[in-house]
Amino acid sequence: MSKRRKKKKSGFLKKFLIVLFIAILCFGGWFTYATIKNGGGISGALATIAGHNEKTLKDLDNLEILVMGESGSDGYKLADTIMVASFCPKTKKASLLSIPRDTYVGTKEAKLATTSYLATYKINSVYRNGTKINDAVESINYVTGLNIKNYLIIDTDALIKLVDVIGGVTFNVPIDMKYDDPTQKLHINLKAGEQLIDGKKAEQLLRFRHNNDGTTYPAKYGVQDIGRMRTQREFIMATVNQLLKPENIFNMNKIITILLENVKTNLNFDTIKDYLPYVIGFDTTNLKTGVLPGESVYVNKAWIYQHDKEATKTMIDDLFVDISHVEEEVVGETL
Repeated sequence: MSKRRKKKKSGFLKKFLIVLFIAILCFGGWFTYATIKNGGGISGALATIAGHNEKTLKDLDNLEILVMGESGSDGYKLADTIMVASFCPKTKKASLLSIPRDTYVGTKEAKLATTSYLATYKINSVYRNGTKINDAVESINYVTGLNIKNYLIIDTDALIKLVDVIGGVTFNVPIDMKYDDPTQKLHINLKAGEQLIDGKKAEQLLRFRHNNDGTTYPAKYGVQDIGRMRTQREFIMATVNQLLKPENIFNMNKIITILLENVKTNLNFDTIKDYLPYVIGFDTTNLKTGVLPGESVYVNKAWIYQHDKEATKTMIDDLFVDISHVEEEVVGETL
């Protein structure tokens, strides 16, 4: 090859590298700028990768979901955990409202109902082994005054596997728990105190209501289902904290596989893609929790949980409306 041809090749290579370097600088500059405009940090970077801009975030409404945890055999599953979750992407605040399983969701006054009517219109009965999920959503909307459209049904097996995949969750078990129910193949044996909870212990913790001798959570904690729901909420918060740790990004493939195999939802991919960048940046200190206000009453030889309409409206405003309050200039600022 002649010196002239070598010189031409060398010149072309230099020009190509210069152009490539400038292109990389431009892309890096644009990506950094777009990330900052999208809120900065990991959330801003993910939002940029997803094709978001400032308008995307402004147009995103609160995401409200009915979350149910089901357990039991394939032929007969119960909704052990019932919660309404809300997330505001603009403020990165969230809420969890626990719904007692015996909540009466009939449209008639409970005192006028027959025994069979009461049995049919407890929220856990409306769920009916997952065959009438939309009816369950509508019933929760009736009680809360919300307009929930999305649902997420999580099998207990998913929780067991998920907790194990993320290396367990450190949690302070509030009391000694000892309960056995051979018919459900449920055996609970936990000691009070802070400890590492693995998948099997997580199932025991979340399903506990009372001990074999009838004792339950102390009144100041919340007896029976009230205490159970408090434990569920606090454990979910601890699990989310563990799940969002950087080291779990290496377990993401396993986590996604578990969710795909054990979760039923009507959320589509586009919705998940839109909200995911802002969920990733979620801080559990921004989570507000509560229990549907009301009381357990004995009507027509059946126990039901009857919600307090006025107190419920106040709590809904606090949990689901107040989290949306944000100054306009906050949206899109660098974190």
